[in-house]
Amino acid sequence: MKSLAIVVREDGYDKLLTPLAFAYLQGAEGTQVDLLFVNWAVRALTEEGAKGQVIQGEHAAQDGWVRQQVEKAGLPPDIYDVIQALKATENVNFYACSLASSIFGVNEDNLIPEASGIVGASWFLNEKAAKAEHCQYF
Repeated sequence: MKSLAIVVREDGYDKLLTPLAFAYLQGAEGTQVDLLFVNWAVRALTEEGAKGQVIQGEHAAQDGWVRQQVEKAGLPPDIYDVIQALKATENVNFYACSLASSIFGVNEDNLIPEASGIVGASWFLNEKAAKAEHCQYF
């Protein structure tokens, strides 16, 4: 596969880990991966938001255990460290949805340096998703 577009709409440690793992696996193989973070997930593209991700809901009490298991599996246990590892592949781009950014307080001042910018959803769909060989939605 040459290109993959991923739309990430859910936040929470475990909910972010899945699309980031797909991005890491494909990016490490040379696939161009573009991720658009929408809704609550856009907060993960700020340092505070990325570092503050926890498991929510019925599995919240297992947050520490899951992080240990993630580290045992060879991945960084912190979402921001995962984002940095993805960026280091030089094949992964992170985009913040402009509407979600305005709703959830993400701007150029608090956007992590690993992010490629704040873009409109239509731009992402036309320029990245429509041209990708495969699209995923989380």
